[in-house]
Amino acid sequence: MGWESWADLAGMTRRLDEGADPEAWSGGRPLHRAAAWGSPQVVAELARRVLDVDALENGTTALWEAVWSDRPDNARALAAAGADPWKPLIGGWSPGRLSLAGPTPDLFELPEGMRGLSLVERTAARAGARLVAALADQYYEGTGLACVAGIDAEEAIRRLEATPADGEELERLREEPWAYNFDASLQIVGVTTVRGGCVVTQPWGYAPSMPGVLTRLSAGTVCYGLYANPKSGNQGRIARDGRIEGSDLHPGGWPDPGDGPEEVLTSYLYRHNAVAYACGFAGLRLTDPRAVTGPPDLWVELPRRGYWEE
Repeated sequence: MGWESWADLAGMTRRLDEGADPEAWSGGRPLHRAAAWGSPQVVAELARRVLDVDALENGTTALWEAVWSDRPDNARALAAAGADPWKPLIGGWSPGRLSLAGPTPDLFELPEGMRGLSLVERTAARAGARLVAALADQYYEGTGLACVAGIDAEEAIRRLEATPADGEELERLREEPWAYNFDASLQIVGVTTVRGGCVVTQPWGYAPSMPGVLTRLSAGTVCYGLYANPKSGNQGRIARDGRIEGSDLHPGGWPDPGDGPEEVLTSYLYRHNAVAYACGFAGLRLTDPRAVTGPPDLWVELPRRGYWEE
């Protein structure tokens, strides 16, 4: 099975007629893969052949996969085949209720007496859509961030004991960061005040996400550190009131089976967008990507110290 195979009805039907198992493929369920990647025709064919259209994989149904992957036609095909949009899954969310917070809130008809989104959830959904739109279509690989709630750039600089960076050295670094001395470049970060707090950014390195930076910034508040590692993917870290409370996180990815309702909603609103997730987690309301990609309000130099310690 290649990527295109999940949208090839004739190919899928041939495989199934020749004995392919509609219940298992490569350690998972074919219907889940088709729901996320395939065509509604393939989804309908697989749904016709499985024993349970609402069978679980990692705590979710194929219909959840279709909603999460923004495949409304696949979701409609599954519902037509008998999938339950209102089956509670991770964090108590059902595929139907989750869709109310996404780009197709009219995907399913809300049953009489069924709870829709709360005011808090609707507000979060609107804010999430605006933030994702503001940060869309930008290249972030290799960028380090600290998204800090409730303080401005000046306070962040004070907490970091940073000093202004300017002159020819900074200009050379901005023009050719990869040709610059890497250890020296890690000391230079940008800081920008935004609605809700501030962003510390480094378009060429991970410095803002180091534990020692986050703990200093998070005194009395919360911040989310992100390094968009070109080699291993997005790496997240949470600091609250001077302490690291979460590391090795995967912002913008799939929720964990044990996540609560708020975590699931946040993951859904910022799926596939780690930068928006980091900003949204801290309650920052960016209207454009400047605070992340530059130029920032101020370039500053961090004092040399052991930032890998909290």
